[in-house]
Amino acid sequence: MTINDIDNHRHLMAVVLDIESTDDESSIIRENIDVQSQHSIIVLEDSKSNDRQDVKFDDTKIENEPIYKLNDYEDINRDLIAQTEKVADKTNINCKQHNERMVDKTHSAHNRKLTKTINIDKLDSDPIIGYAQERLLPLAKACASLCSIIYDLSFYVQKALHETPEEPANELTIDESAAIRLYTMEWEEPHRSLYSELNHTLKKESRENLRPYFKYLKLLVTALVKLPCVPPLPIWRGVTKNLSAEFPPGTIVTWWAFSSCTTELTVLESNMYLGNTGARTLFSVEAINGRRVRDHSCFVTEEEIILLPGTRMIVQSQLSPATDLYIIHLKQVIPEDVLLEPPFEGALLYPKPKYYWYRKKRFVIPLCLIAILSIAAIIISSVLGTQFGSKIPAYRCTDPNPLSMSSETGQSPIYVLSGDFNNDNKVDLAVLNQVDQSIDLFYGNGQGTFPSQITLVTGLTPLSMIAADFDHDQNIDLAVTNQIDKTISILYGNGNAAFLTQTTYTVGKRPRSVTTGYFSNNHTLDLIVTNYNDNTISVLLGTDDGSFQLQRTYPAGKGPRSVISDDFNKDNNLDFVVVNQGENTISVFFGNGNGVFGSYLRYAVGESPDSVIAHDFNNDTILDLAVANYGGTTISVLYGNDEGTFGFQVTFEAGNGPNSIIASDFNNDGQEDLVVANWRDNTVSVLFNNGNGSFHQRQTYATGATPSAVIAADFNKDYRMDLAVTNYDENTISILINNNSGQFESQIRYATGKKPRNMISNDFNNDNKADLAVINEADGTIMLILGNDDGTFQARVPYLLKKTSSSIASGDFNNDNKLDLAVTNTDNTVSILLGDTYKIFQISMSYATGINPTSIISTDLNNDNNLDLILVNQDDNNLSIFIGDGHGSFQNSTTYDVGKRPISIVSYDFNHDKKMDLAVANYDGKNISILFGNGDGTFESQIMYKSGTNPCSIISIDLNNDNLMDLIVANEGENTISVLFGNTNGTFQNQIKYKTNKGPCTLLPGDFNRDMIMDIAVVDKRSTIVELLFGTSNMTLESQKIYPTGNWPCSAISNDFNEDGKIDLAVINRDSNSIFIFLNTCQ
Repeated sequence: MTINDIDNHRHLMAVVLDIESTDDESSIIRENIDVQSQHSIIVLEDSKSNDRQDVKFDDTKIENEPIYKLNDYEDINRDLIAQTEKVADKTNINCKQHNERMVDKTHSAHNRKLTKTINIDKLDSDPIIGYAQERLLPLAKACASLCSIIYDLSFYVQKALHETPEEPANELTIDESAAIRLYTMEWEEPHRSLYSELNHTLKKESRENLRPYFKYLKLLVTALVKLPCVPPLPIWRGVTKNLSAEFPPGTIVTWWAFSSCTTELTVLESNMYLGNTGARTLFSVEAINGRRVRDHSCFVTEEEIILLPGTRMIVQSQLSPATDLYIIHLKQVIPEDVLLEPPFEGALLYPKPKYYWYRKKRFVIPLCLIAILSIAAIIISSVLGTQFGSKIPAYRCTDPNPLSMSSETGQSPIYVLSGDFNNDNKVDLAVLNQVDQSIDLFYGNGQGTFPSQITLVTGLTPLSMIAADFDHDQNIDLAVTNQIDKTISILYGNGNAAFLTQTTYTVGKRPRSVTTGYFSNNHTLDLIVTNYNDNTISVLLGTDDGSFQLQRTYPAGKGPRSVISDDFNKDNNLDFVVVNQGENTISVFFGNGNGVFGSYLRYAVGESPDSVIAHDFNNDTILDLAVANYGGTTISVLYGNDEGTFGFQVTFEAGNGPNSIIASDFNNDGQEDLVVANWRDNTVSVLFNNGNGSFHQRQTYATGATPSAVIAADFNKDYRMDLAVTNYDENTISILINNNSGQFESQIRYATGKKPRNMISNDFNNDNKADLAVINEADGTIMLILGNDDGTFQARVPYLLKKTSSSIASGDFNNDNKLDLAVTNTDNTVSILLGDTYKIFQISMSYATGINPTSIISTDLNNDNNLDLILVNQDDNNLSIFIGDGHGSFQNSTTYDVGKRPISIVSYDFNHDKKMDLAVANYDGKNISILFGNGDGTFESQIMYKSGTNPCSIISIDLNNDNLMDLIVANEGENTISVLFGNTNGTFQNQIKYKTNKGPCTLLPGDFNRDMIMDIAVVDKRSTIVELLFGTSNMTLESQKIYPTGNWPCSAISNDFNEDGKIDLAVINRDSNSIFIFLNTCQ
């Protein structure tokens, strides 16, 4: 394999660390140079070398001024720069052919600052502050204080200014662009470049010695933060030394210098870089705020990316794929403390987070990056000239969750969500109790337990919910479908696990599911609700204050059960997918970007499909759909095509009665796995992805009685996805903690309201801990369960909903940085519960949905940066879209027809047009529906793909590492899951089925056994288990692990509940009113 082959296959970035020389005598060269009275004017020539224009210099007089003295702090306001000595032979100076920032063959321990138990280096705790108070000056003035430090600086300043175009890219000023260009320049040997001196000072010297750089830092960092952050990608840095012993997993690393990176793998094969022999260490960093500087760099042929000083990372794992080659996996995190002061008020050092609540969790590991890493480990060893005698298997744990913890819920918990509802950076859970008409929030403590619960009131018979910030207050709100009320409830969060009194909106009959997104492209979140009994979809467009307009109704298939949204046809408009439970189909509605949806496509799935998710399961960069088929034992996977269509369903076995499905990388193999809640088995099934969109045989984990929903979140902060499951018939939720390899510990149960039906996970009280919000269908409440950061949760405090709810979603609907909830109610409404700073959810409003809304998700369908809601109306065979206004309110719903009895929905940009599309599992249609979004909140007509019988849960992940989203569907009616690999045009391939236990109802993906291959967790409600299906390197699902749950587990999530970096599981048990937590114990 050649370097070009690799570049075409994966957009990996490789760079060699710019590590300072260990030779202190030669590390810094400084000269005292007299100020000259001649200034060189640069004249550009037409000829180019290394893609830079040659320059020549004419002499002209300028005024002479004194040089700024080192450690002299007075404010200097000069109009001209003091010029340093010019050498006579600078008539043709170009950028060097070799970018020295990318290369260093030596290593210094001072290159990095390791934050460990013992900090021996004072600079570890010294933030970079003070420079932001400087005035923003032109480049010449900003560098005046450095002329005595940096050799011949004024010459390079003028060179950078003259090489900068009059209208720089990214709307930067000439001086801002030139500041970046100056940083990238290489000085002539033996003199040290500006970047070398600056980074040496940042890494090795006291912050006092950084003061002369303040004015230049002000200009440089200002320019860099104005550049858009590149999408999260693994970047590579290399050192010609074995550093594996110095970076054990769990080590916190801080890089204090500017770190240059490149996207070009050609650096790896050159002897100028790592070479082919000798000890070499590659750092693979999951970067989140890198800036691409090619348009402002001296090296215009290189895709250079710069990381800002103060980049903090955590060592995830190590791998040695060949002799003398070591790969260290680092994940960038946002530090709790300020390490680098923003250069101006309002500057964003990190990208603003977007909440895609169709995935049923707020915090997810960037799974596609892990998949790329696992592939890159083999590729890089080949590129560097290493040979393998045989394939070295990745670490695989066979029993991730040997232990479980359980907590009571309300009666009949049916839905579970995960998220950080109290902003403590710990994963919490939200469980929807159908009989109790409550939502239980389980606040995580970071240890995998959830001792505290808070209950919110929803509408009658709440069924599903989503979480999003509808009112733009940076707090997560909730949207809940209320089946009996024919409304949705909006509960606005206050960021402290508290929500305002619900606001209800009328939708169709028996709203079953809700999702949110920017469907009308107006930066306000909208809602889509499935109305089960009248076979319609309600679309409620959001307004700026978080309220919603009157619904717009679209016909769906028979019994629309669940809805998700995403841009399936790649037109930059959100689409949605509705599960039509009554006709065993899913419907795909394509959005127009204005909150209106066009025609839809229908796809056959399994029997009685219950829920749907959208992910790129087969790594073809196209979204696929996975549907849980409640009527059987399977999930259906429909592989997407570029244009937003999907192939025929592929079914995989789950448990008996799969009704909830999610996708995540539970075993850390880089593949999206599936987890299905099996209603009739009292289990969840985990199906590990093989990397090509196929799955291993399921692994089953016990839950409480009748698991109704499953979600995935990191409840214990171990960087592994855990599961939370609502147990409908025992009023509990189950938390299953991932033990490192995709295996889950025995469940931990927490009390919920009556009949917990669904849940989500998020940080509802802004304590950076994952909490839970559970919909209690029977008592009309949402229960908040506060997390402790260790995978446990605090004591239960119910949130009464006064409606029987069916599904739940979370998101910051009012943009107050506090998680809110959206709950679908059996009265055909969706309720919005807004969180507040006192751990209380206030129900702000309910919106009418279609009949029997059964599934709800939240995402931005219309690209207005506000979360919208999408829910499937199971009895209307359609989905409802509610456009959010960013203030917690939603417009009236717009409906789109899907298949029969839609039950589950996911959203994603399946066709890569930057518009959210939808995939819906149609419970009675044996199919899933794909609706391609138009980017304005509207969708095209559905395209249908076959699934198994009764698909009841659908998720979308990239299972086969082709950068295309695949679909995983839990087919409850035939005890299978279906994998549908996505195509580049948004369509999906025919399903591949995997057997599960009885009643697979919820799917969760993740690398549960930490072998860097995606697995699937399946909740089998009829078997009362959770099963893990482990992915393999050949993209199939093989072995399974089964964990018992409570009675009728119906919903589950995965997250890291105990903050050990492992994916745990939480399962809600409807009939035993409990939630089980399964903590992952893998290495």
